[in-house]
Amino acid sequence: MPRTETETETEHVDVLIVGAGLSGVGAACHLQAECPGKTFAILEARGSSGGTWDLFRYPGVRSDSDIFTLAYCFRPWEGTKAIVDGPSILRYIRETARQRGIDGRIRYHSRVVNAAWSSAEARWTITVERADAGTTEQMTCGFLYGNTGYYRYDAGYTPRLEGRERFRGRIVHPQDWPDDLDWTDERVVVIGSGATAVTLVPALARQARHVTMLQRSPSYIASVPGRDPVDDLVRRALPPGAAGRVVRWKNVVITWLIFQLSRHAPTLMTRWLRGGVARQLPDGYDVDTHFTPAYRPWDQRLCFAPDGDLFQAISDGRVSVVSDRITSFTETGLLLESGEVLEADVVITATGLTLLILGGMTIVVDGRTVDIPETVAYKSLMLCEVPNLAFTFGYTNASWTLKSDLSARYVGRLLKHMDEHGYSACTPMAPDPSSPTEPYLDLSSGYVRRSGGAFPKQGTTPPWRVRHNYPVDVLTFRYGRVDDGVRFSGPVEPPSHRLVGFARPTPPLRSR
Repeated sequence: MPRTETETETEHVDVLIVGAGLSGVGAACHLQAECPGKTFAILEARGSSGGTWDLFRYPGVRSDSDIFTLAYCFRPWEGTKAIVDGPSILRYIRETARQRGIDGRIRYHSRVVNAAWSSAEARWTITVERADAGTTEQMTCGFLYGNTGYYRYDAGYTPRLEGRERFRGRIVHPQDWPDDLDWTDERVVVIGSGATAVTLVPALARQARHVTMLQRSPSYIASVPGRDPVDDLVRRALPPGAAGRVVRWKNVVITWLIFQLSRHAPTLMTRWLRGGVARQLPDGYDVDTHFTPAYRPWDQRLCFAPDGDLFQAISDGRVSVVSDRITSFTETGLLLESGEVLEADVVITATGLTLLILGGMTIVVDGRTVDIPETVAYKSLMLCEVPNLAFTFGYTNASWTLKSDLSARYVGRLLKHMDEHGYSACTPMAPDPSSPTEPYLDLSSGYVRRSGGAFPKQGTTPPWRVRHNYPVDVLTFRYGRVDDGVRFSGPVEPPSHRLVGFARPTPPLRSR
């Protein structure tokens, strides 16, 4: 059947990347380097690039992984600090996009709401809401690559807090930090004990009259050097490129060892972490109540305090930690279950995120809506029985970018394999229905318990097992087979759609 004029003018790209944050920019760089003949576009729902590092603007925002592993493998970090601030990371992402010519491929205010796959045509039809124009558009692609992060960008999680309407001060969620908030000489209460709270509290304490970190239960917090002397030594001894690789792998190995010890010798790790905290706090401080969780290390993500800034603020008397539950707000603060009242002028609800996969888009395959929680992940980045779709989800026990880099290189290998063999579709097969499955996320954090069920499941054996082991994943993603557990089909005649604004790119610098 001949195509109509409207269909002929529908834009088509080989690969559509969704999301222009750390993962999306990295995915585009890898795609451009490994598949220079592919046309692609990047759709970003917000009005600017950078993802998390553009969204979060609360005081002290910083990485919770060392920057040498958070940086892209093809562009090592050239600074000296190990834990860096959010604005520096945002500049790094945008500079990378500009240097590689990626920034011109990003279309802002473009939210993907629906993706429908046609096996007959071997393509996705994508429905895009344009917030800037107030319109809905469609385009098609051969391969859909989601780099949307793992949480809702438009709303954080705040539990129901009794009586909050009575409070005369301000209540702020870190995900929606207001530009006009002034906490100078104010009494501030930060509700939460995760990475955001651990970052916020010492930063706020520099100007506030006093800051109280109010937690229902404590988290494991480790003090790390803001600048590692070993890294400085390596950089003096080796050329920049080699030094970057050595430092990166040194940090990978250390993180991996800490995780393995946490899993296999949790009592030892608990003593080590507790001892590290106790050494930085005043004698007699109640470490067991405020800094010794009931769970095992790495059952929830470990928090880091660069140069022990949180513990220093506590020792200086600028910060207090209270472990209790909230009964209700009062006009001037918070009433706790113990009967204590915390007076406050500002309350910060560092209470977590709301998880979301693939940006909340609806996935349809040949007319059937895919129930993502009922699917099984293939190699942690594809969905079984869903063709030509991949998504990025970083490590929970190491730097996000370590996994996103590997995922992007695997996608490049997969696309080249399909081109070499004339395939138009690749569909991961589901494991045996009788095989056991487990949750995709292996953390017990509150945000995982609340909404981790929205994610696919994982199997108990490869390639359906989600590993949190970078050295093993390097072998699998970079050198392992790409045709194990995958059903290939094709060829199908490529669509005769007009390519709008995306001529074939010139080959960029190859990634190192």
